[in-house]
Amino acid sequence: MNKHLLPTLLIAGMSLGTAWAIRGQFGHEQGAAWAGGIGALGIVLLAKRKDWYAKVFQLALASAAGWGVTGIISYGIVVGYGRGIDFGNVYYGLSMLFVIGGLFGLLGGGLFGLVLSDREDKPVLWHRLIVEMTIGGFIFYYLLIEELGWLMTPPRSEAWAACFGMSVAMFWYMIRHQHYSALRLAVFTGAGAAFGFAFGNFLQTVGTASEIKFNFWNVMEYSIGFFGGIGMAYGTFTSEWPETAVNSNRNKFLAPLLILTLIIPFIVWDQSFTTEKIVNTTKGFDHAAPAESIAVNTQWLSFLLILITASYWLYHFYFKQKANETTIAYQDLYTFFLGHLGLYTIFSLLITGAFISLYRIEQYLYIVNLVALAFLVGRYQPSFTNRGLNISRWMINLLFILIAIALMTVIAVSSHGEVNGAEHRFN
Repeated sequence: MNKHLLPTLLIAGMSLGTAWAIRGQFGHEQGAAWAGGIGALGIVLLAKRKDWYAKVFQLALASAAGWGVTGIISYGIVVGYGRGIDFGNVYYGLSMLFVIGGLFGLLGGGLFGLVLSDREDKPVLWHRLIVEMTIGGFIFYYLLIEELGWLMTPPRSEAWAACFGMSVAMFWYMIRHQHYSALRLAVFTGAGAAFGFAFGNFLQTVGTASEIKFNFWNVMEYSIGFFGGIGMAYGTFTSEWPETAVNSNRNKFLAPLLILTLIIPFIVWDQSFTTEKIVNTTKGFDHAAPAESIAVNTQWLSFLLILITASYWLYHFYFKQKANETTIAYQDLYTFFLGHLGLYTIFSLLITGAFISLYRIEQYLYIVNLVALAFLVGRYQPSFTNRGLNISRWMINLLFILIAIALMTVIAVSSHGEVNGAEHRFN
């Protein structure tokens, strides 16, 4: 009996949920990529498989790429549909968030699963996969948007269609090359993130209508990460994966390590820590220092933190090793996971000004989550099972989820008048 499965699922949900909630301060592809990498790190820690430690940075980068690329999708107006007062618009909004969340999870979980499936006698042909996914994105965008005119969120970007095309190409690759465990992982990650996004918007709308003073947008962000993380962990722990080498050539993980610890954080810093944004955030605070001074200090502090942490991880995992063949220990990975998530948490506290003002109470819940993860992640280890593909059951579960979304819609439209920010897709 897999008695540790449930707690490991919840811990994985907390890992990605916390990171995705933090992502709300940064947005776009780079913020999603940082969060996606943390979700993968949490699952590898929970799995406690030494052969996965050897390729942990490749796993984290694949997850970061999958969750990150879908950051191009625009969903602000779709969220607004869910804040309406008629069944048609609200159900459409929640259903489309289900689709968007599903695309996040399909690509994030799918690429993560393909790295888990990759082995010497059956390698993933990454150059071919990337080309196929790129072409698939172009083809489906042109077909669905330019030719058929299936617009989800006019007048905003319809980049969801490109992500849909990439997902189709990825699945076709998995089927052709029999990466069925990776396919199963993609499906469950997609299902979790899909439900989490729809359910999160329901919580956000009802919470906003209640007029409770809390950041319910952040609740929605935590929801997609939490349920996406649960789905990603469930798909991982209930599938069969090959045993691979426990040693790693340090040259193979140098590029992934640099991207995860230096390039992604630097892009987040470059795009988010602008003087105008920080000044607008902090100028109303009751604080002795002028907003411009706070902005400059915040920019330099966050930038130095990137350089210090990236340099440390590069030294610890690469330059400190005397031989090319190296083994990554659990404790090293545990420290990296907490440090990488900790840096993201600090970035959130800095960009929101929560270090000098208590106006964003949810920011301190990230610290609570971080402490809880530090305490819990080493205490549980799931037993792996192989539950295979059960497409008929998946279809039944999909039907139940769509019914659940309908029930959420009924509750939402009957619980409030039109909420500020509501949008109308259909008149």
